[in-house]
Parts: sequence; structure tokens; C-alpha cells
Amino acid sequence: MIDSHCHLDHEPLLSDLSNVLKRSKNVGIKKLLTISTSFESFSRIKDIVNRDEIIYGTVGIHPHESDTNTITKNEIVKSLKENPKIIGIGETGLDYYYNNSDKDKQITSFKTHIEAAIECDVPIIIHSRDAEDDTFNILNEYKGHNPRILMHCFTGSKKFSEKLLTLNSYFSASGIITFKNSVNLQETFRSLPLDKLLIETDSPYLAPVPNRGKKNEPSFIDFTAEKLAQIKDVSKSDLIEFTSNNFNKLFFN
Repeated sequence: MIDSHCHLDHEPLLSDLSNVLKRSKNVGIKKLLTISTSFESFSRIKDIVNRDEIIYGTVGIHPHESDTNTITKNEIVKSLKENPKIIGIGETGLDYYYNNSDKDKQITSFKTHIEAAIECDVPIIIHSRDAEDDTFNILNEYKGHNPRILMHCFTGSKKFSEKLLTLNSYFSASGIITFKNSVNLQETFRSLPLDKLLIETDSPYLAPVPNRGKKNEPSFIDFTAEKLAQIKDVSKSDLIEFTSNNFNKLFFN
């Protein structure tokens, strides 16, 4: 299994990283992608990726942080070139639900990340909440450059997913698909092609059932894989093979 999105630099994962890694390997995790959210976050990630061969990282500024963390395309490109274990850009995107940062600054930051991802030909990890139209329209502006798009913790509408498929996007399922009230989201994932799906924990957030309410960690991805296999009507082993191959194709081809 591959956890395509976790935050190993956040507590309580960071202070217990050795045990987190041990439990991850015990359930069969082969790679962990730990995601940058700010300059401070990225400074920790640069160290964390050296802790174990299965850990990889990204560089980027979360939309919540775009008011106070202004990053340039050159800074992103430089960070990627300096460390072969930094393999993606993000998480970036738009969050109009919380609006923790100015909308225009979110959009400017999002476009900066997209342009860096295109220049470096690496995947861009996208957070989108209550911003379907703007997220799609901005990505569609760059369609001719074929950006490598990963919609992280996808919770959007089926219509949004269909539009994103026209951009060759990938979609990552989190523990939210295990929640009882996520029927519409489960139907959306049922409709998505298997060769466009990844799995993630977004730990330490969004722990899947039966651990909902607890601090999440990468080893809990086992429950998300099991639920997604049920949704897609495939064996768990096949689901793990598909999602792992998809991750490797997206990030390493």
C-alpha cells in the first residue's frame, strides 16, 4: 500500500515517528508521501524524508497559509531540484469554506504552484473545498500544458469529478469514504475509473471507521483500502495493486 498524503511533520506523528513507521510497515505500506503546508512545514519535511527510505515529500503552501506564506515559482523549482526525495508540489488549491486566507491570494498562490509543476513535470497535489468552479476553471487554463493533477482527499461532486477527468486528473480517497454519511461520495468513487484512484490518510486528520475520532496515522489506511475495494467491487489485494501502480505511474514515470 501507499499512503499518498500524510502529514508526518504534525503531532502526534512527528514525536512518535519511529513507531508510526513500524506500524506502517507492519500493515504493508511501501511508500509514504508527507505533504508540505507552509515554509515551516517544508523545513521539517526536508529532514523527515531522510529518516527512512519509504518516506517522500512535497513542497508547497496550503491555501490556508497563503496570506502569510508567499512562495515564488523559482523557490518551488529550486526546492525540487535540490532533493530527489521531494517528488511533488503542494498541497495547494482553494478553500472557500474556511476562507482562512484572502481569496485572491489563494488564487495567485495556486497558479504559482501549477506553473512550477508544469515547468518541472511533477504532480501537483490539490486541495479544493467549496471552490469547484474556480478550481476547475483555473486548471483548465493550463490544459494545453498537461499538468499532472492529483485531487487530494476528494470530496467533490460527481459533476466536478467528470470535469476533472477531462484534464486527466487522479483522485485520492481518504477515510471520509468510510463515514456513514458519505453515500454520495461513495457513489462518486464508484463511478471513477480504477486507473485514476489513489488512497491516503491525510493523517493525523480524518481517521477512518472504526477509528473515527482518534488521531489518524498512516497504518489506518488499511481500513480505507478495504472500503474502497468494496465500493469498486474488487478484491482488496487488487485495489492495493491498482492504487499503488497509479501512484508510481503518476510520481515516478
